Amino acid sequence: MPLHSKPIALVALLPLALAACSQKGEFNASAAGLGVNVVRSPCPAVGVPNYTGDITLFNPPASRAAAAIDVTATITNIRTTCEDDKVSAELVSTSTFDVQARRADTRGARTVPLTYFSTVVRGGDAVVSKRLGQVVIHFADGEARGSASGSASAVVNRAAASLPENIRERLTRKRKASDQDASIDPLAEPEVRKAVATATFEVLIGFQLNPDQFQYNVTR
Repeated sequence: MPLHSKPIALVALLPLALAACSQKGEFNASAAGLGVNVVRSPCPAVGVPNYTGDITLFNPPASRAAAAIDVTATITNIRTTCEDDKVSAELVSTSTFDVQARRADTRGARTVPLTYFSTVVRGGDAVVSKRLGQVVIHFADGEARGSASGSASAVVNRAAASLPENIRERLTRKRKASDQDASIDPLAEPEVRKAVATATFEVLIGFQLNPDQFQYNVTR
């Protein structure tokens, strides 16, 4: 599936930018002022792009009739760890996931290989890297369901995923109610928005679909 076949992200850029793989926003009000204390991890968020979390195989392949559906599969249960020791120059994000599949014809044992991709995206649309992997679904004789596990890893430069100090200060500094900019969202400022987007990375995992498979997912 071409990566320019969008939409590619699961969540809006701005909430994700402040979240990465974890976030904590505590609204802090006091006599001295008010503000939001944000703890932002440079670890990339992980998700499945729209329309790529499912795959449908047909028999015959050219048919799109419901009666011709052969195998369906879904990516689910993504689990991610990110090594963030705050010392290393690189962050390593490792994800595992399950693929749950179902077949229409349960006669005989069968194996079905399925290809998936893992892509690192910066700023919502810039592809940094892409890797392909494969899971193999094993169906026992008489069984309609099968499953397999896959994994994906990504390496992100810590400096690239970290906000500049001046941008961090503008996002987190306390403001008094009497301040001129007290009611202005810092993310409304183009410079801040650009810096947050540039420092935001995502790891996207999905099935490697051909154009017909992708179109089927979009229109079904």
